[in-house]
Amino acid sequence: MKNGKLTIREMAVFAMLGALMYASKMIMEVAPNVHLLGVFTIAFTVVYRKKALYPIYTYVLLNGIFCGFATWWIPYLYLWAVLWGATMLLPKRIPEKLRPLVYMLLCAAHGFLFGTLYAPAQALLYGLSFQKMIAWIISGLPWDFVHGVSNFFCGILIVPIIKILTFLEKNL
Repeated sequence: MKNGKLTIREMAVFAMLGALMYASKMIMEVAPNVHLLGVFTIAFTVVYRKKALYPIYTYVLLNGIFCGFATWWIPYLYLWAVLWGATMLLPKRIPEKLRPLVYMLLCAAHGFLFGTLYAPAQALLYGLSFQKMIAWIISGLPWDFVHGVSNFFCGILIVPIIKILTFLEKNL
């Protein structure tokens, strides 16, 4: 980015990465709450830092375009930013042996907390009381469990994706 503007190369790369996120989600729809979105969000954030918001929100926009800009979509405007922000807060120089585990645990935490993070928007949009919001969270715990566990195991891909993206950024 020069003078606050993205280069044409960056626009193309970020568009492709956002489309990759969307395509991966659609391909994995057969397994509810099992996807690579957390993996990509963390990997892109480690490599591109603030610029990772471009592919992340390209994904969010594509999701709205192809799946509908309905009330379910509104929390997506902040849910992925939470994971991006948590990743930004991680130290840049995590010991190499710890990196996979740290990234996998962060990815899992986002999956386990997804329903809880989603709930305030649902409560506001549908006029739920605090007690009903808590009931909504509790009813979704089995899905959050699947989401967290699958994010943990999918998280093993984060470090290899970071290495590939870093190599491509340095050599292309």
